[in-house]
Amino acid sequence: MTTRSAPGDPVRVLLHQHRTLCERAVDPLEIAAGLEADGITNRTVARCRHRDVFSLAEELYARTPYPGTRHTGDGACGASTRRAPSADTRHPGPPGATRRRLLAWCALLALPLLPGLLCAGTLAWWVLLRDGPAAVRAALCVLGALIVPGSAIAALRAVPRVPRAFCGAVFPASAALCVCWLVGYALYGDWLLAQLLGGGPDAPNGAPRMPSPAVPLALALAAAPVVWGARGFASAARSRLAGSRSLEDFAAAVRPLLVLSVCAVVVGLPVLHLAARALVDGPLAAAAPGTQAPLPATAAATGALGLLLFAALLLAAHGFRRAATAGLAAACAVETAALLAVPVARLPGLGAPGRLPEALVVHLGAAAVPVVACGCAALALLAYAAAALANASAHHRGAAPV
Repeated sequence: MTTRSAPGDPVRVLLHQHRTLCERAVDPLEIAAGLEADGITNRTVARCRHRDVFSLAEELYARTPYPGTRHTGDGACGASTRRAPSADTRHPGPPGATRRRLLAWCALLALPLLPGLLCAGTLAWWVLLRDGPAAVRAALCVLGALIVPGSAIAALRAVPRVPRAFCGAVFPASAALCVCWLVGYALYGDWLLAQLLGGGPDAPNGAPRMPSPAVPLALALAAAPVVWGARGFASAARSRLAGSRSLEDFAAAVRPLLVLSVCAVVVGLPVLHLAARALVDGPLAAAAPGTQAPLPATAAATGALGLLLFAALLLAAHGFRRAATAGLAAACAVETAALLAVPVARLPGLGAPGRLPEALVVHLGAAAVPVVACGCAALALLAYAAAALANASAHHRGAAPV
């Protein structure tokens, strides 16, 4: 590396301006992503006599002193300045680190499967206790309604920066409410819309019914491809960042990864719905209601919801929480409007609002509403992600607080 003098040294000025970023970075890639997030342009890089932001980040990384050392300011990468990672500058790993890392990866692979397993176990116990006391069956339903969502929240720990994002103050509470509404509509929304179009619930035929067990089971199983897809994309994009030599190279390499992750989720969700339907129609047939919704309709509805949750999770994990919340809220607004349009259409002179949901239900079935709402919101979020996640700053650790 060329030695630079302190007076008029643009790299030293840049190092002073971004000293906190450089001191906290674990490798030059962290600095490169942070510089891009701060708006460093190619003109600034050229003024520092570098060909791209990656080579500039490498010099900043090398010229940043370790804590407790004195920075000489002469640009020489000697003993008083920080050097690239090596065996003699990094603390050796603690004993058994490899085994703990292996156990951590096993946990990351197993946690997303937990919601589906617990939901299937709850349904199995429901079948075994179908002739038991009503109080016991009610307690089993309450227990399942608590442990399955709780295990889904625990599965989010497999995605970087998500535990607080979904369960704390970093992620807006409105997003959690939107997810609850979308899941609730997936369970009861089709029945409610059909009843509203039919003139309202008329007991006993119009009494609320239990949703088909295939729907909650499919949603619980969907946690696995959603979490694995988000985790796999984050890890693969991070490795592509390590091998890229310019921001353009990284953007060209990360977009196919996003397409591959989306395709894996799109293929996995219908397969899991078919598995859930086969399980309900077979060993768990006693837990299913007498009538089931058409398979293509329910598979499309749960698939659209799963894709929307994947897109929102992907954006939230990389710091774009407002966009994720906006997509979830838009889907909720469409579903709510479809439900409210039916009674509003009965008012004098307001018949037009109810024609669209009625036409969708007549021609495509009640499941067309969540398919349109969640599908359009998911496509909008994925289009936004294609542009936002192609930036190296989206994969910087400082992009979303931990």
